[in-house]
Amino acid sequence: MAKENNSLFKLNIESKSIETGIDLPPEPYTCMLSPDEKTLYVSIWGGARVWVLNSQDLSFKSAIETDKNPNDMVLTKNGKHLFVSHGNDNTVSLINTESLTRIEILSCSLYPDAPLGSTPNGVALSDNEEILHIANADNNCLAVFDAPDDDILAEYSKLVYENTPYSKEKELNPEGEKGNPIPMKVGDASPIKYVFYIIKENRTYDQVLGDIEKGNGDATLCLFPEKVTPNLHALANEFVLFDNFYVDAEVSADGHNWSTAAYANDYVEKSWVTNYGGRGGTYDYEGTRKIAHPKNGFLWDFAVKAGLSVRSYGVFTAKPEFLPNLQGNICKKYPNYNLSIKDSLRFEIWKTDFDSLLAIQKVPRLNLVRLGNDHTAGARIGMPTTSAMVADNDLAVGMFVEHLSKSSIWEESVVFILEDDAQNGADHVDAHRSTAFVAGGFVKRNYIDHTPYSTPGMLRTVELILGLPPMSQYGAAATPMYRSFSQNVDNKGFTKRENQINLNEMNVEVSENSIKSEKMDFSKPDLIDDLELNRIVWQSVKGLDSEMPAPKRSAFLRFSESDEDEADES
Repeated sequence: MAKENNSLFKLNIESKSIETGIDLPPEPYTCMLSPDEKTLYVSIWGGARVWVLNSQDLSFKSAIETDKNPNDMVLTKNGKHLFVSHGNDNTVSLINTESLTRIEILSCSLYPDAPLGSTPNGVALSDNEEILHIANADNNCLAVFDAPDDDILAEYSKLVYENTPYSKEKELNPEGEKGNPIPMKVGDASPIKYVFYIIKENRTYDQVLGDIEKGNGDATLCLFPEKVTPNLHALANEFVLFDNFYVDAEVSADGHNWSTAAYANDYVEKSWVTNYGGRGGTYDYEGTRKIAHPKNGFLWDFAVKAGLSVRSYGVFTAKPEFLPNLQGNICKKYPNYNLSIKDSLRFEIWKTDFDSLLAIQKVPRLNLVRLGNDHTAGARIGMPTTSAMVADNDLAVGMFVEHLSKSSIWEESVVFILEDDAQNGADHVDAHRSTAFVAGGFVKRNYIDHTPYSTPGMLRTVELILGLPPMSQYGAAATPMYRSFSQNVDNKGFTKRENQINLNEMNVEVSENSIKSEKMDFSKPDLIDDLELNRIVWQSVKGLDSEMPAPKRSAFLRFSESDEDEADES
C-alpha cells in the first residue's frame, strides 16, 4: 500500500512486476489476508472503516464501519472474526467476517468514558485465541481481554494503575486551591474572562533564560540572553519564572497538535518521523490533513461547542476549510507562517484588529496568536541573523503584553506563552525543557514556580478558566498552573523593553553554515534537519569554531502533590 497516493498494489514476486492496483480512500494503513486467501481486509486509517476486497482482482466487496482511524488488525485462525484497533479512539472493533458487520466494541481505556488518549495501535491473539492483547500506546500498557483469573495479571493491572498519571479523580477534580482564579472543577466560574494564547517556535529554557541566576539555568548554554530578549526576561522577572516546564512534542509536526489539543494522534506520531527523516511524506500537521485531527477536535472546537467566541491570528489558518469551527473566526489580515515577515509587524496587525473588537466590546474569550520568528532562518544570506530574529520575536511579545495591559480588559485577561517544541536544543536538564510565560491581572508578581509543568498542563489551565473539559487524558492528568495565580487582582501593567539588537541585522558572511542554510526549506516549520539547524544557530552566537553540546535526555520521577509542595518550599 502507498499512503501518500492512497493506492493498493498486487505484486508478482517472481516477475517483480505489478499485476494490478486500485485507488483507496485516504489514508490506508495495513491489509490482512483471510485464511482461505480469497478476501483482503484493508484498514482505512484516514476514515472510520475497513474495506473488504476480492484478493484476486482487488475488486471491492464491502466497507465495514469502525471508530476513527483504524490501524492494526488481527484475524482468528478460522477467519470468522477480525479485531481492529483505532488510533484516534480508545476502542477496538470486533467484526464478524461472515455478516461483514461490527458486532462488539471493546473499550481499552483505564476508566469508563475517559477522554481521548489511550491510542490503541496494536492487537494480537494468544496461540489458543482465548486472550486478546491490545497495545495502548499512550497509556504505556497492554489491555488484556478474556484472560484467566491470574494473580500475576492482577498484579500487573495494579502496577499499571499505580504508574499511570491519568485517573478519573484528576479528570473530575483537578489539583488546585480554594479561592484561586483557576477553578477546581470544570464549569466553575473564574474571574478571568479573556485568554490570549501565544505559540512560539523551538527554544529550550537554557537557550533563552539560562542567564537568570535565580532559576535553574546554565548560562554557558544561553544563546539569547537578556540583551537579546529583554521582554521575555522582564516577563519572567516581573510575573512568574517557570524553570521546570516541559513540552511534550519532539518537533513542530507534533508540537502544534500538542499545543492545541494536548494530544498528537496515531497518524501524527507515526508519520512525522518519516517526513522529517527525508523518507517521504509532506508536512500536513497543522490542520491541513484531516487524518491528523484528534477525534474530538482542537481547543477552539471545545470552546465553540461551549458557546464561547474564538479568534485565530495565524494558528492553523493555512487550510481553514478543514476546520469548520475556526473557518469563520480568523483574522484574515494576519499572515500565516512566513519567516520573512517580522513578528513586530504581526503585532501591529493584531493590535489593529484587537482595538476594533475592543471598541465594540466583541473581544473573543479565546484568542490564539502565532509569533514564530524565534525559529530563525539559520545563517541564510539575506535573512536576519538568529539574534535579530529572536529579538524581533521578543519585541513583539513585549508590545503585545504592554498593549493588552493598558486596555480596559487587562484585569480580566491572561496571556499564556509557550514554544510548540524545544527542537533538540541545548539544555542542561533535558532537551524538552522549554520556556513558558504567564501574564495578567491575577498572575502573581516576582514569583518563582518550580512545579513540573507540561504543555497539557498549560492547556488544562486554559480549559479550567474557560469552563472546558480536558481534551485528552494527558490534559486530565496534568497539573494546572494554579500556583502562579493570586486570589487578588493586580492592575499594574507591563512596560515593553526596547530592543538592543538591530532587528535588520542581516546574515552577510558566506560560510559553510550559510551554504547549508541556503539549501534548507524554511517555507514551513521544520522542513530541515533539526540538529543541523541547532548547530548553525549555536555557532551563529558562539562562533564557527565552537561545538554545540549534544541534546540531553533525562529520566523523571513522577511527583506526588506533597513532593511538589516540598519542592516549592525548598
